[in-house]
Amino acid sequence: MTPSPENPVPCPLPTLIADDQYVVARRIKLTRLRDAGVDPFPPHFARSHTNAEVREAFDALASSGAVVTIAGRVSLLRTMGKATFAEVRDGHDRFQAYLRVDSVGEVPYRLFVDTVDLADTVGFTGTLFTTRTGEKTLQASSWVMLSKALRPPPEKWHGLVDSEARFRRRHLDLIANAEARDVLRKRAAIVREVRRFLDDRGFIEVETPVLQAQHGGATARPFRTHHNALERDLALRIALELYLKRLLIGGVDKVYEIGRVFRNEGISRKHNPEFTMLESYEAYADYRDVMRMVEDMVSIVAHRVLGTMVITVGGKAVDLTPPWPRRSLRQAILDESGIDYAVHPTLESLDAAVRAAGLRVEPQKTRAQLIDQLLSTYVEPKIVDPVFLVDYPVELSPFAKRKPGEDGVVERFEAFAAGVELGNAFTELNDPDDQYQRFLDQARAAAAGDEEAHVVDLDFVEALQHGMPPAGGLGIGIDRLCAFLLDQPSLREVIAFPTLRTEG
Repeated sequence: MTPSPENPVPCPLPTLIADDQYVVARRIKLTRLRDAGVDPFPPHFARSHTNAEVREAFDALASSGAVVTIAGRVSLLRTMGKATFAEVRDGHDRFQAYLRVDSVGEVPYRLFVDTVDLADTVGFTGTLFTTRTGEKTLQASSWVMLSKALRPPPEKWHGLVDSEARFRRRHLDLIANAEARDVLRKRAAIVREVRRFLDDRGFIEVETPVLQAQHGGATARPFRTHHNALERDLALRIALELYLKRLLIGGVDKVYEIGRVFRNEGISRKHNPEFTMLESYEAYADYRDVMRMVEDMVSIVAHRVLGTMVITVGGKAVDLTPPWPRRSLRQAILDESGIDYAVHPTLESLDAAVRAAGLRVEPQKTRAQLIDQLLSTYVEPKIVDPVFLVDYPVELSPFAKRKPGEDGVVERFEAFAAGVELGNAFTELNDPDDQYQRFLDQARAAAAGDEEAHVVDLDFVEALQHGMPPAGGLGIGIDRLCAFLLDQPSLREVIAFPTLRTEG
């Protein structure tokens, strides 16, 4: 038959992996439940307490004889003839249920024993008591199947050891690993407290476009896409900066956004192609004001979420208590590498000095990239307690204001602690002519082969010509901040679903 719109070429439908013996056994139990008139996936269930609430109020509930309803995933089953112990875990805690033939009835008890497996989600209703071994327990008067699991849980609930398997099957990792669930809860608390800190200081939160005609605000390669209806190519944003600055121009004096940004770069323990960024901008402030805000923010958020300003990162104690030291970038690189980049104004001169010193630094296409390599190789790893590295070369910071009296230097800082970059900030450039010339410098770098050079954004230059007040701007990677505060060695631990390479 000739393919046509009326007779399209048949396309094979995707199929699931063939059931193994364990899935087959569970499907038999699924059929048994349905044959008994039980819906194994009911639409609603009303529990009276979470497991944590039952444990906290146990004495009062037990003494009053209150009827309690709990639910959770079955993590332990122990049957002894006409009685069964079942441990269930919800999102907060575990709790033990006790079923007996004479309390739930012969038929419901037999159905429970014959059909319930580890990882099933089950609800129990009953009263509370304490076993002879001191275990707080619910004696069930009834039970309900809430979700029949057709696949078994991770082996013996010990979790997944292989990190790739953990992140590829994140749901199994979260089922088995209480620590992984706790990290996600604390991440949410950190983001909440960052918002609270900024809101309390009079900042307003906004949302800016993710799809942009001109990607800007950072030096990075974008992801590109196409809008069919508009018939135009767009890029996913690589930063939040330029639209937030337009709000400063429009008269919004304190503004911030916490949002996803996308950079077409490699994957490592420190990098994920999509990540969450905080950017804030404050009119009539400079980078010194932003430094004070950052040290206050990080220390206050740590205290509110973790209860302390002295945390442990990689086995080392890190004291976040303000004030943090200020140290010039030039002096820090000179102290740690022996290279004074200020006396080497060209890439060729600086590269020759690096090679003459015998330093192990990868070749770079621009002087700015080579300075950044010296920073990341020789300075960052030696920092433990937080410090601000300040006053950067202009070619490293195309949006920062020049420092008065210091040629080629801009008012910029980066905050580091325990070898982690915590934040990046400028006294923002608001001279439209200077901004235009720096865009042109970036265009020349792009022509010389720098794939991450900033694009020329004439629309932003025109916006600056309407007048932007002096301002301090800040960028903090939320994923990095969370990994730092929660002592996680990789960003993938604090991202619910990190980007992974193709399996196999």
